[in-house]
Amino acid sequence: MMSGTSMPPQKRKVPLPENEKKLYDLIWSKESLGIWTADMKRETGLTNTAVTKALKSLQAKNFIKDVVNIHNKGKKFYMAVEFEPSKEISGGSWYANGSLDLEFIRVLREQCRKHVASLKSATIEDVCQSIKDSGVFKMECTMQQIKEIMGAMVLDKEIQELTSSGDGEFSHIPAGRKCYRRSRAGAGSTQGYLTSVPCGVCPRIYDCSPDGIISPRTCVYYNKWLGLDF
Repeated sequence: MMSGTSMPPQKRKVPLPENEKKLYDLIWSKESLGIWTADMKRETGLTNTAVTKALKSLQAKNFIKDVVNIHNKGKKFYMAVEFEPSKEISGGSWYANGSLDLEFIRVLREQCRKHVASLKSATIEDVCQSIKDSGVFKMECTMQQIKEIMGAMVLDKEIQELTSSGDGEFSHIPAGRKCYRRSRAGAGSTQGYLTSVPCGVCPRIYDCSPDGIISPRTCVYYNKWLGLDF
């Protein structure tokens, strides 16, 4: 199905050879999802040689770009230059150049642990603001990123998720608000049992399911940890 998004006027004015136009119209219609070269051949009916030639020409004219699909790194995907890869393709903010940014995740996890401990009890907003004020990161960490990291830490029993009573140690947090504090059981440890497997540091764990786009079956990090080579 063709996209409802209008093609840029400057691109509409540029005449393209028949094969290039057919291919570009298809790539444009996929928007931020992009399209695999094999699907291009199937949907356009063009030969392998014709597709390869048209793609090279369209890239040279800055009409399209190749992108990394984290779930199919061995396959060539393309999209129009006006679009940015969707989270399903790029992996979102946790990925850099098509690979899970483990160092960023590790440092952000350490910062969340540190600020929860220093604040004694805190909401997601408290931790987010505290990390922002610290100036540790040059780029701004989003509330969603911190929420996902702390969700993984709860599963790893590094911190506890509680509901504020509004009294005692929670007096600075309105009653009924979700908040966090350092896990009593894990007070002497900085690493829980889940951190020995990739899932323990993966902030996308809530999106992972056996038959989903993100799954243990397609996760290269999980398979590497198991010693499997597909």
